[in-house]
Amino acid sequence: MSTSAQQRLSASSLALLAVAFVFAISVSNQLFKSWRVDLTDNELYTLSDGTRNLLGNIQDPINLYFYFSNEATASIPSLRSYANRVQEMLEEFEDRAGGKIHLTVIDPLPFSEDEDRAAQFGLQAVRLNSIPDPVYLGLAGTDSVDKEEVIAFFQPDKEEFLEYDIAKLISTLANTQRTLIGVVSGVDMTGAFDPQTGRMQPAWVVYQQAQQLFELRNLGTTFDRIDNDVNLLWIVQPKNLGNDTLYAIDQFMLRGGKAIIFVDPLADMDPANMEGMPQEMPPIGQSSDIPLLFKTWGVEFSSEEVVADAQIALQISGIDRRPIRHYGFLGVTSDLMSGADVVTANLSTVNLATAGHLQSAQDSTVLFEPLITSSVVSQSLPATRFSYLPDPSSLQKGFVASGQEFVLAARLSGNLQSAFPNGRPTTTVSSGDGDPDDDSADAGHLAESTAPANIIIAADVDILGDRLWVQLQDFFGQQIANTFASNGAFVINALENLSGSSDLIGVRSRGSFTRPFTRVEKLRAEAEANFRETEQRLQSELADTERRLGELQSSREDTGDLLLTPEQQAEIDRFIDQRTSIRKELRAVQRGLDEDIDRLGTVLKVINIGLVPFLLALFALFAVWRRNRSPAT
Repeated sequence: MSTSAQQRLSASSLALLAVAFVFAISVSNQLFKSWRVDLTDNELYTLSDGTRNLLGNIQDPINLYFYFSNEATASIPSLRSYANRVQEMLEEFEDRAGGKIHLTVIDPLPFSEDEDRAAQFGLQAVRLNSIPDPVYLGLAGTDSVDKEEVIAFFQPDKEEFLEYDIAKLISTLANTQRTLIGVVSGVDMTGAFDPQTGRMQPAWVVYQQAQQLFELRNLGTTFDRIDNDVNLLWIVQPKNLGNDTLYAIDQFMLRGGKAIIFVDPLADMDPANMEGMPQEMPPIGQSSDIPLLFKTWGVEFSSEEVVADAQIALQISGIDRRPIRHYGFLGVTSDLMSGADVVTANLSTVNLATAGHLQSAQDSTVLFEPLITSSVVSQSLPATRFSYLPDPSSLQKGFVASGQEFVLAARLSGNLQSAFPNGRPTTTVSSGDGDPDDDSADAGHLAESTAPANIIIAADVDILGDRLWVQLQDFFGQQIANTFASNGAFVINALENLSGSSDLIGVRSRGSFTRPFTRVEKLRAEAEANFRETEQRLQSELADTERRLGELQSSREDTGDLLLTPEQQAEIDRFIDQRTSIRKELRAVQRGLDEDIDRLGTVLKVINIGLVPFLLALFALFAVWRRNRSPAT
């Protein structure tokens, strides 16, 4: 074959190969569109099992409208990168929903109908200093009956909850019925007659807020069954619950139930009967506990101990109206709350009063996750120390920090065993209409969980009371609530989280898309540690040298007119030289702080700029050499 014929054949082969490549890419984009490989460390682009189950159970179509100001943010690459992350997550939801989710991406230009629609949905327009136009980065969703749910703005600092927030919106749209919460309360949160004022007190603010979001049903404190339509139990200040009631709660939890429980060693919101006591004495709170169930669930709680904390103690007015730090009134800050749980991740401060503490039993098989803890400057004190306490400053006497963090609120999850292994404790069973039922007492008894339970326990009841987190003001006959703590948000977050399906609860905090340079951070930490150690030693030597130099100067008996003796001058010169040497060494240590990091950067540059192209060039030369050595056809 001639050389020209070979060249024509090679050109034709290349053209056919290019056409085949374009065709293969087009076909693969259609056939393998849903095929993805997630190679990220935290599987950021892989939906959790709970989300996939949730998407698989959607019955009616859901429309999602992702509003992002793409044109307005052209000069903000960090925000555009996060918006791209959100859009990719939404597209993954759409792909996994089997046609039940329809996603529309919209750029709401200023003064456009799209911007008007975004405002109608209630999406948040954020104004940034660097650009004149408002920025939208939110999501609106509608179902088949035009029910709306929105995420006003995707905050980049909440990235680890991105999947949960989207899944929660979809779950709300997919379930049209309001969650029914069964309330079991030993205190009257719905409002009660106050004998001191002679007036009816309104319902607690947290109860009013829950009423707006959920359907609440008061179950009382003496019942022997819980109807199947109850989705969640809200148990507050349980005192001396009977075995029938405990059994009903036990069986509800074994059916995969969910509950939020508030117990307290000394609940100020539930004052004890103080007949015959002087009126000037402060009220004494009552304790509450459900030891039988807690023991079975693997939780230890003492109704006789209160956590005192010197670091986060709140200030109150003392007997002489002067501010006093009350070691039993705690203002827990965000750094003492779990950032990995959606219930507490974005709370600022939660206030508690005479709270107890929880811990997992040694033989417990249930997952115990702390949500709120004390600081290490805390101590567990007998609850009697807080009774008849006219002067809170007395708690500071003899206070010794334990050095450990006490768990004030926690989440339990997993399979449970029954606290009544032998079945129902009584033989008379009340049916749904209240009439006795003569069927077998153990009919339908569960000895262990049929589905994992999920429980949140707080060792304080006063956390619910208005005085610790909200201030009510009268505004033209209406009560306006101004919050100064996140107590209400904690309760509502917990109720919303627990009222969702088990799949939604399973969608917890995910890894962050932003990955730090862990190797660099480790080198920096090591270098700083070495620097601090050397710096402290040199600073100590320098201080000692300057002290001795000062002593030598002050020991001179002349008035300054006489010259120093040669010995004195030599000693002073030696100290000055030593001080100069120490300072020089300090500067050298400071300059060497980033040497390892700079060296690592240099190595990476050499690899990326030099080594990789060099290897590619060697590979290309090897391929040419092999081709030239092959026999001509």
